[in-house]
Amino acid sequence: MSVRGQGSGADEVTCLRLDKWLWFARFFKTRTLATRFVQSGKLRINKQPVSKPHHPVRPGDVLTFALRGGVKIIEIKALGLRRGPAPEARALYEDLSPPPVRSAGQTAEPATVAPRPPGTGRPTKRQRRDTDRFKGDAGSSH
Repeated sequence: MSVRGQGSGADEVTCLRLDKWLWFARFFKTRTLATRFVQSGKLRINKQPVSKPHHPVRPGDVLTFALRGGVKIIEIKALGLRRGPAPEARALYEDLSPPPVRSAGQTAEPATVAPRPPGTGRPTKRQRRDTDRFKGDAGSSH
């Protein structure tokens, strides 16, 4: 489905299969998973629903789909020639997705451990040593 550029002699791809591009851009681990996702009908190209994995995509197309609990809005910047490393894959698109919306109870800081009053829960190593000294090393073999 790719068309090669003429005149320059360079291999210039002007369009690429949708499932192949999603795989190249590392949105899916395998091309088969990308194909199944497109066939599910949960993807739009330029606001038009698409369910054919062989649908051609070009630079400038905008993809909209739900992935990993959020909506992704992706503008295709380049088509790529292979499934390369992650930095190379990130250069194929620009993420236009809005930042995730936080619920009222969520904060940006990670959760902290709740304070525990002394003397509750399992004793620390220091507390066990103190207990052994108090008992007179009765059960210790060292």
